[in-house]
Amino acid sequence: MPILNLPPFEPRILAEGEKREIFDTLRRKYVALTPEEWVRQHFVHYLLEEKGYPRNLLANEVSLQLNGLSRRCDTLVYDAYLHPLMIVEYKAPTLPLQEKVFAQISRYNMALHVRYLTVSNGMQHFCCRIDYEDLSYAFLEQIPNYVEIANSGKPTA
Repeated sequence: MPILNLPPFEPRILAEGEKREIFDTLRRKYVALTPEEWVRQHFVHYLLEEKGYPRNLLANEVSLQLNGLSRRCDTLVYDAYLHPLMIVEYKAPTLPLQEKVFAQISRYNMALHVRYLTVSNGMQHFCCRIDYEDLSYAFLEQIPNYVEIANSGKPTA
């Protein structure tokens, strides 16, 4: 797997023949080691270790209903009252973060109404804050610490 633009961590990997699995610290189980999963595990560890996100307020592969269809958010971040604060969408390192990635995460947000949308392919990371009062958004220079997003207020939409 490639070296990413994220702090390294010690992944727990199982290898059996051609099959490789990585331990997902949030789901507490081994999952298939795909390029996207490699990014997810690095990014989750970054949020936990570098940005102070509480482990019990993060969840991977969260199901949601959107226009009658079942979808899954890659990672969802909650506040202390278990209201969603941030959606994180991952792509493989070889995939560019194009407009369709932002369209996908925006569709998820129609169901969740979070304040923060984050996308990462492990090499590039983008986070935007949504202002529901002004009906605007702004890209941030860096991924915010948990305290910053937890204290940013609730959406009014």
